[in-house]
Amino acid sequence: MREFTYSRAEDQAAAIGAMGNGARAIAGGTNLLDLMKIQVEVPQALVDISRVAGLDKVEPQDGGVRIGALVTNADLAADPKIRALYPVLSRAILAGASGQIRNKATTGGNLLQRTRCPYFYDTSMACNKREAGTGCSAQGGVGRMLAIFGTSEDCMAAHPSDMAVAMRVLEAQIEVTGENGARLVAMDEFYTLPGDRPDVETVLKPGEMITAVVLPEPVKGSVQAYRKVRDRASYAFALVSVAAVITLENGKIAQASLAFGGVGVRPWKNATVDGMLVGQEPSDALFAKVAEALCRDANPHPETEFKLPLLKRSLMAVLREAAGLAPASAGTDKTRTAA
Repeated sequence: MREFTYSRAEDQAAAIGAMGNGARAIAGGTNLLDLMKIQVEVPQALVDISRVAGLDKVEPQDGGVRIGALVTNADLAADPKIRALYPVLSRAILAGASGQIRNKATTGGNLLQRTRCPYFYDTSMACNKREAGTGCSAQGGVGRMLAIFGTSEDCMAAHPSDMAVAMRVLEAQIEVTGENGARLVAMDEFYTLPGDRPDVETVLKPGEMITAVVLPEPVKGSVQAYRKVRDRASYAFALVSVAAVITLENGKIAQASLAFGGVGVRPWKNATVDGMLVGQEPSDALFAKVAEALCRDANPHPETEFKLPLLKRSLMAVLREAAGLAPASAGTDKTRTAA
């Protein structure tokens, strides 16, 4: 293993000051350490931020909540405010990884976890995400876990986070802090599309780190639903996941927000599809039309074509649940917010 330096930051200013080129922040280390062991990640320095004060709390903010970057996945899923106001987030977190990993993994680390594309993990194979300009072995290889939205000829790797899908549907903003202070970045602006630089995954600049996630006040009376389809019941990444926040008024959909996991190069959202639901009376015909529209933009690998009907069925099931057209079934959670 290549040599690197290690330092422990006792406060936020020290952490940011140590985050220069080649440095990586580490807290739970549930993904980063695994990647370092196989030489996929080779940071020049590790900055331990696990003891930085003030980043491990879930606090009210402007009717919503501010989630510190060091809040563990387990604590976030169990937090009373999250369970009452943002149940889709709690459910998404509990659908990811194992209890042991959720006890260590942090909010900031979860959002920055790397893809599980097998070619990214295999250093003997070409991977533009691991090393730009080397090629994409997935193009002619196995592809069951690859993305179908937002891909390019240089990368087809899917984003792995369950938490990020829920935060995307909730219109979260990510607080990024550097030497020039803090800034809020919308989820759809935080993650970049691969294009010809798949190795650049976010808008984080050298010297910056995630310090919090801010969730807006939930819409009163909205219904949140989540479904994850995977190969096995635990510790498996999504083949397809769907998160929805729906508000009904006078029998029609007044507001709609959808987000998708396992299918995009980043937590996926389609504003046009959201708009197709607004003002409409819930029905299977409407939901089928929306599902078809969503999948028109897909660019599947030959081995991910199965995700298209799977995504359509999953989306329709979640919309039926959120709109109250069918009773809840295994794998789906529907909860009306307490706001």
